[in-house]
Amino acid sequence: MKILIVGAGRTGCALIERLAKKNYDITIIDKDKARVDALTDKYNVSGVVGSGTSKESLLSVGADTADILFAMTPVDEVNILSCMQAKKLGTLRCVARVFQPDFAAERKSLQSEENIDYIFNSKFDMAEVAALSIGFPGVVKPEGMFGGYMQMINIKILENSPLAGKSLIEMRGDLGLDILVGTVLRDGKLYVPDGQFIIKAGDKITVASSNDNLLKNLKKLGIVKNNGKNVMIVGGGVTARYLIEMLLEKNKTITVIEADIDRCRKLMEEFPSVKVVYGEGELADILEEEGIASADSVVSLTNNDESNLVTSMFAWSKNVPSILTRVEAPGHLKLLQKVNLDITLSSAEISVDKLARFISNCEAGDAPNEIEKFYTIAGGRAEVMQFTAREDFGKIGIVFKSPEFKLKKGVLVLSILRNGELIMPNGDSAIRAGDKVIIVSDKKNHIENLNEILK
Repeated sequence: MKILIVGAGRTGCALIERLAKKNYDITIIDKDKARVDALTDKYNVSGVVGSGTSKESLLSVGADTADILFAMTPVDEVNILSCMQAKKLGTLRCVARVFQPDFAAERKSLQSEENIDYIFNSKFDMAEVAALSIGFPGVVKPEGMFGGYMQMINIKILENSPLAGKSLIEMRGDLGLDILVGTVLRDGKLYVPDGQFIIKAGDKITVASSNDNLLKNLKKLGIVKNNGKNVMIVGGGVTARYLIEMLLEKNKTITVIEADIDRCRKLMEEFPSVKVVYGEGELADILEEEGIASADSVVSLTNNDESNLVTSMFAWSKNVPSILTRVEAPGHLKLLQKVNLDITLSSAEISVDKLARFISNCEAGDAPNEIEKFYTIAGGRAEVMQFTAREDFGKIGIVFKSPEFKLKKGVLVLSILRNGELIMPNGDSAIRAGDKVIIVSDKKNHIENLNEILK
């Protein structure tokens, strides 16, 4: 696959680092020669010093035969124009990043009118991840893949977890959990478990649950203690505004602490039901005064990593159940993940995850297969795919517990969507024609159609 990346900023560099591990033909376009030289020296990629809006520059890197162009400069207009130019030259798919709320609000019309395949907004995406993660501790990381009806989450199993020592059958029976474990990472090895598989402390598991039952299941496990009703947000920028809108839809009680008086005024005008505090002075004193100890969740979203780290450490010292920290510097991100100080939010990391999934879906869509949706989990070792069951599926109507229904090793039916209803399958379930079937598979199986899940 031939990929062009316009803009070698933090997100562009993170995307290059992720994609350089695969066998892609990657070319960078950036006006900064030092950046281009540094990246071409470090990775097996090509680079051109120039503008992504220039037809000459785009042609020089093969935009007429490229599969995907990612436009990720700091300027929205440049990104949109770069995509428009590349499409005219023959690039198959184009992706633009936008920051300005006006452009973000017009994503659908821009995609349609300007023939741009995907437009993403890093700040909105970060707010979306934060909204999904509110109330969760650091041992839980939501994936948010099938957000409309099913949620996938990663859970690290601790010594005192009620799941430790339980088989998957016992999890659903004895514990009454309406979940399915899709993958287990143990000592660096991937397992796609069957019902007899026993979970151990130290395992990293990926779990599927319906959106409606997710919180109930996590409460049964003792992972989540409350609904994350009281949320304190430190920093009132664009990301915080997106997050406030999302949390108000969930009826959360919100306090925002912001050090810019003009932003405070705007927030109070825009969100009259939100408590907005002007945070002038010592931050720890303000947090204490505003009742951080009684908050269910604290989200630190300022543009300063160090300030966010201080806020999160103070929240941790006050035993706040759920702490979300925005960190952008790679060194800070690795530090927080290593000490497991709850959930980290990095716009570059979140965007790269989405863009990597976009590429995977493009590859699946271009190949001669029946895959409708495609994602990778467990560090890229397992794949989640959606198919529509047709009449020619070999085991239509046969219940899963039947001796006739046998799956390949490393394959699991994760869920079934039937007439708008999500089914978390058990031994009495069966696949019917027309069902949307979501499966998880070890990537070594190379599943391309639904019949290939069968032994």
